[in-house]
Amino acid sequence: MEPEFTYDLDPVTRITADAIGEPGQRVFYIQARRNQELVSMIIEKEQVKALVEVIDQFLEGLSETEPLLATSDTLVPLINMTLEEPLEPIFRVSEIQFGYDKERDIVVLLIHGFPQDDSDEPPTAKFGVTRQQIQALSQHATRVVASGRKVCGNCLQPMDTGGHFCPRMN
Repeated sequence: MEPEFTYDLDPVTRITADAIGEPGQRVFYIQARRNQELVSMIIEKEQVKALVEVIDQFLEGLSETEPLLATSDTLVPLINMTLEEPLEPIFRVSEIQFGYDKERDIVVLLIHGFPQDDSDEPPTAKFGVTRQQIQALSQHATRVVASGRKVCGNCLQPMDTGGHFCPRMN
């Protein structure tokens, strides 16, 4: 018996990860749509970075094990990857599991949230994503993460726009 998900968007018609706010104060979101159903979740920047790494490793591995599949979508079309309104997060992401349904040629993201309102069961979401969509998500999310605060060359810590105290310069 297949598990039940709080939100089942398999397959999605659109998926993105983006951030709102000024660098250093940004809130990151992962958002998916299936027809009229729009699901937005708050996600940590580090979780976005980790998801991008997993996606890139998956796509690289797929090109080695299934070269015909991998070459069929090397050109990702330019699509609008901004967040859609209304931006009402349904939960905060605690964990993301990544899988691949080879039979359907679909990447499956299982997203778990933190328990809400004294509930024992945390909310969950299942997104079925095409390889083109997951590649576009990875490329866009990489740009979003990189567009944050500049990193100090000495201590490798993010620098605020108003200045930076570098412990290595002391």
